[in-house]
Amino acid sequence: MSVVVIGIAGGSASGKTTVAKKILQAHYGQPIALLDQDAYYQDLSHLPLAERKRVNFDHPDAFDNQLMVEHLQALKRGEAVDKPIYSFQEYTRKRGSVRVEPASIVIVEGILVLAIRELREQIDVKIFVEADDDIRFIRRLTRDVNDRDRTIEQVVDQYLATVRPMHESFVVPSKRHADVIIPSAGPNDVAIDMVVNAIRQHLFQDSTVD
Repeated sequence: MSVVVIGIAGGSASGKTTVAKKILQAHYGQPIALLDQDAYYQDLSHLPLAERKRVNFDHPDAFDNQLMVEHLQALKRGEAVDKPIYSFQEYTRKRGSVRVEPASIVIVEGILVLAIRELREQIDVKIFVEADDDIRFIRRLTRDVNDRDRTIEQVVDQYLATVRPMHESFVVPSKRHADVIIPSAGPNDVAIDMVVNAIRQHLFQDSTVD
């Protein structure tokens, strides 16, 4: 089976999930596998909750990058993987996993998927989703308060302590690796069409080689 891997990176709350959904819709009917980087945060169950909350979750070392690369390589070989389940309320992994079946299209989505070399080398089509900092902060604030049981003070403190500096140190520089940069505000159908066509080209080229 020919496999094309799409990497979707960008800052926190930049609109990566929205772009991923549009690509999924454009390839309706084709099998697509999704590896979201958020599922691969390190297992911190050995630490007390108070210590987990102090971890810098926006640094590349916060993720189990080796496991994510192994899962991505397995999917490319046509093998199913068991993706971890992460709890934003408990700041660690839950028990159990989610079975991800192999597919001809694999989407890898997360803030640092283009910043981590081992992941980036596995990606065929690299996308960076861009949004203004104030828009991202407002989206993040709304999401974390409503969906992740955070207080406004917690969201602001984390944004100033780790989210913003790590964004400048790792996320923004990773944009230079992107094949396509998509603005999440306003119409982006042209950019999505470019990505969809690039995916089809990869699939067609691989099928002709096989």
